[in-house]
Amino acid sequence: MQLEFFPSRTMTLYIAKMFAVRVVAVLLMLVMVLQALDLLSESGDILAVHGNGQAQLLTYVGLRAPQLVARFLPYSVLLATIITLITLNQNSEVIAMKAAGISAHQILAPLFLVTAVISVGNFAFNERIVTRSTATLKAWQDAHYGPIPTDSTARSNVWLQDGANILYARLVSGEGKAMVMTDVTWHRRDPTGMVTEIVTAKSATYANPGWRFDHPLTFDVQSARRTAVKGDAVYAQGVTPTQVEIRKADADAESITRLSRSIAAIHAAGHSTNELESRWWHKISGPLSALLMPLLGAVAAFGLARSGQLFMRAVIGMALGFAYFVLDNAALAMGSFGGYPPLIAAWAPFVLFLLIGETVLIRTEE
Repeated sequence: MQLEFFPSRTMTLYIAKMFAVRVVAVLLMLVMVLQALDLLSESGDILAVHGNGQAQLLTYVGLRAPQLVARFLPYSVLLATIITLITLNQNSEVIAMKAAGISAHQILAPLFLVTAVISVGNFAFNERIVTRSTATLKAWQDAHYGPIPTDSTARSNVWLQDGANILYARLVSGEGKAMVMTDVTWHRRDPTGMVTEIVTAKSATYANPGWRFDHPLTFDVQSARRTAVKGDAVYAQGVTPTQVEIRKADADAESITRLSRSIAAIHAAGHSTNELESRWWHKISGPLSALLMPLLGAVAAFGLARSGQLFMRAVIGMALGFAYFVLDNAALAMGSFGGYPPLIAAWAPFVLFLLIGETVLIRTEE
C-alpha cells in the first residue's frame, strides 16, 4: 500500500467527491457574496446612463462574474481543503486510514487529482472566458457604461505622442496594419506646447506612415475657423501600430498567445517587457496554485492528532495558504518593477511554498 500513489479506488472516489463538492459550494458562496457587494458599488454608475436598466445590470454581472471566479478559485480550494480534512479528522476517518496503512500523501492524493483538473480547467477558463470578459468590461467602463463596444479586443481612450503633437482615439480595434481608430483627434502644437490646430475625424486607418483620416475637420485655434477637408488626409506620421500596442498592452485582457505577440512587438521597439513577461508566466503559475492548497491545508488533518487543537490547526493551514497569496502578489509586483527576473517573480513563491508544505507534512506525519 505504501508504494502506491492512490489509496483504493473506493477511497479515492469518496475523498475526491467530498472535496469537489466543497470546492464548488465554497466558490459559489464567495462569488455570490462578492458579486452582490460589487454590484451595489457599481449599479449607481450603470443606471446613471440614460437607457440602462436591468438588462445592463445583468450584463455587468455576466462580465464581472468570470473575473471573480478566476480570482477566488484558489481561495475556494484552500477553504474546501481545510473543511474536507477537518471533517475526515473529526469523524476519525484519518485515523482509520492510517491504521489501514495509508500514508498522508496517499490520503491527499485524491485532493491533488481534483486540484490538477481544476488547475487545467482554470487555465482554459482564463484564456477563453476571463480575458474576453475583462477586455469587454474595461472597454465598457472606459465608455462610462454607454453602448458596449462590439470588439472585445478594442482599446479605449488611447493617447499617443506624435513628436510635439498629440493623437487621441476614443476606440482602437484590430491589430497591426489592419488597426482602425474611431473618433480620432489630432492636436498640432507649436514649440512652446500651445495647441495651434485640432483635426477630428470619425475614423482613421494606418497609411504607413501616418494615419489616414476619413473626411477630417480642422479647427484653427488662432482664427477660430473650422474647415472641412475634402477627401482624406494623412496625419500623425510619427505614430505606428506598435506604439498603440505598447501604450495599451493589458495582460489581464489578453490571452497568452496574444500577449506573446505584444511582448515581441514591445521588445522589438526597444522597451522593457519585465512586467508583461512576469504576467505571462503568472498565467501558468497562477492556475497551478490550486495544486498547493491541499499540501498547505494538510496540517488541519495531520500532526498533533491527539492534542484536540483542531481549530488552531485549521488557522495554521489558512495562514499558510494566505501567506502564499500575499507573497505571490508581492513577487509579481517586484517582477513588474524589475526587482526580480520575470521567471523568478512568477514561480519562486510556488516552489517555496511547495517545499514548505512538504516539509511540514513530512516532519509532522511521515
